[in-house]
Amino acid sequence: MKHVARKRFGQHFLVDPGVIADIVQCIDPKRHDRMVEIGPGLAAITAPLSQALERLCVIELDRDLASKLRAKPSLMVVESDVLKVNFTELAQQLGGSPIRVVGNLPYNISTPILFHLLDHVEVIEDQHFMLQKEVVDRMTAQVNSSEYGRLSVMLQWRYDMEKVLDVGVEAFDPPPRVLSAVVRMRPKAQPTVLNVDTLSTLVQVAFSQRRKILRHTLEPWLAAQGWAGEFDFQQRAQEVSLAHFEALALAVGEVKKT
Repeated sequence: MKHVARKRFGQHFLVDPGVIADIVQCIDPKRHDRMVEIGPGLAAITAPLSQALERLCVIELDRDLASKLRAKPSLMVVESDVLKVNFTELAQQLGGSPIRVVGNLPYNISTPILFHLLDHVEVIEDQHFMLQKEVVDRMTAQVNSSEYGRLSVMLQWRYDMEKVLDVGVEAFDPPPRVLSAVVRMRPKAQPTVLNVDTLSTLVQVAFSQRRKILRHTLEPWLAAQGWAGEFDFQQRAQEVSLAHFEALALAVGEVKKT
């Protein structure tokens, strides 16, 4: 019996053999890799990955799909909401870090998943995800572009990222209403060491009213933190580079120490 995609899970199953082969080639699995797949669905990518790997761990929320996946001895199945999975603990269960994470992420919760994984970046070697193309464009956007925003800054602080593949709607069943893309994310070897909560709040405030200059948003917030340094608050948030956001976060952190 054919599995019917469940809208509440944001399910769109990849069915195009050519696209599947291209994605697996981008991932380039090696026999002894510790790999975790999020949302394996009907096992379109799972099958070729499991053939290349000694063992593959999959995270699936859909009870019916999880049951079918358990029938495959080469798979370790975690039946859970991915946002509740502790990837640091999972890495230990798989024999230790680093782990490689892949998946066709549910478009309705893709951003929360990315931020959840950011909390476990220390145990991750790389990530390959299929996402809504608009989200990938925001993840990889450069300063002074309309797509540049909080997601760009927070992820680029910790990852080197590149879009590696565009995927059309015809590659899925049922077809989504939006274009898709595959992104490669590699944790930076030497990221700027800062308080992630400070950076997150700072960036959120800066982009809260992105059409306004920062004198109306970021300047009052920085003043409330006790910071009174030099900065061009006549800019809009999309004009501030990652390096400048990092510097502000470090400066606020120094103020809090005093």
